[in-house]
Amino acid sequence: MFIRKTLLAVMCATTLTTVYAADSQQFPSEQGSLTVTSIVKGLDHPWAVAFLPDQQGFLVTERPGHLRVVSPDGKLSAPLSGVPEVWAKGQGGLLDVVLSPDFKEDRTVYLSYAEGGGKGGTAGTVVGRGRLAADLSGLIDFKVILRQEPKLSTGNHFGSRLAFDQDGYLFVTLGENNDRPTAQDLDKLQGKVVRIYPDGRVPDDNPFVGQPGVRPEIWSYGQRNPQGLALNPWSGTIWENEHGPRGGDEINIVERGKNYGWPLATHGINYSLTPIPEAKGKTAEGTVAPHHVWEKSPGISGMAFYDSDRFKAWQHNVFIGALASQELIRLQFEGDKVIHEERLLGGLKARIRDVRQGPDGFLYVLTDEDDGALYRVGLNQD
Repeated sequence: MFIRKTLLAVMCATTLTTVYAADSQQFPSEQGSLTVTSIVKGLDHPWAVAFLPDQQGFLVTERPGHLRVVSPDGKLSAPLSGVPEVWAKGQGGLLDVVLSPDFKEDRTVYLSYAEGGGKGGTAGTVVGRGRLAADLSGLIDFKVILRQEPKLSTGNHFGSRLAFDQDGYLFVTLGENNDRPTAQDLDKLQGKVVRIYPDGRVPDDNPFVGQPGVRPEIWSYGQRNPQGLALNPWSGTIWENEHGPRGGDEINIVERGKNYGWPLATHGINYSLTPIPEAKGKTAEGTVAPHHVWEKSPGISGMAFYDSDRFKAWQHNVFIGALASQELIRLQFEGDKVIHEERLLGGLKARIRDVRQGPDGFLYVLTDEDDGALYRVGLNQD
């Protein structure tokens, strides 16, 4: 056994490939020039990044089904073992990754991904967790804690963002699988944000617990395809962003038991330029209007609140990756109200899938491409 483990360790070490590109580019912004440094390139449609403690680097998911470690100097590991098989079709695959709030003690890693096996070959979103091996070679004892049922997706709208709140509850966004009416069906997990304990149990104070025919995991509903989710560190609230159809991307402050409208209320139309059949208009009785909305969709995805002291001009700003417009969006607030928007990094000419604030105060962005990359972004302040 010792020999087998030693051989495995040697094999993993020899498969590490140095792909660090120590190149930096300068891009303009209203607050000073931005220095964008490539940490690693050659990623296959990366979807999410998480930061390992003690300067061990990053965990990055690749949509085809690989979880990799990127070292601080840009070395890309072989795919980690113990990662579940994923349904990598359309928008499906291996999606978000977050670390347990107690990672230093429990080494637990949470993944969201698309899982097949539905009727007629359909798929749904799944969340599971496992322990990261001390040598960073794989996940141990991976177990599913949440499964979206029924599985209705033929390749679209999985949602899949994960975020912990200040009380340690895990919030998960679940897309409506491109089946619009299900976002209003409380017996299904399509088009919902759910709230669970870290082990998958349902809290007793969830809004629909004990109601017959209603899924107790549901925290809010009426969401289309939410691909951004983050904790507001100042208010303690959970913020979500989601793709509209053609127009109508939106940000919502996710509140207990609220209906966020899709498909009854939307600022968008079908890609065919026809109205959404179920829509009553931009608002509908009994639904919550978006906190912020884009009439022309930038294709928003990952979202991060900036609360570091490193770049003071960014404090209390929100950054959002944009896929369709290929930009990083900076939103400036007065209280919770958006008072200014700036579009950044258009010169990268890449779909920005995820953005996170690193423990060092820099922003880190992932580009969702065949040759995807992880970049570090800093502000040059006078």
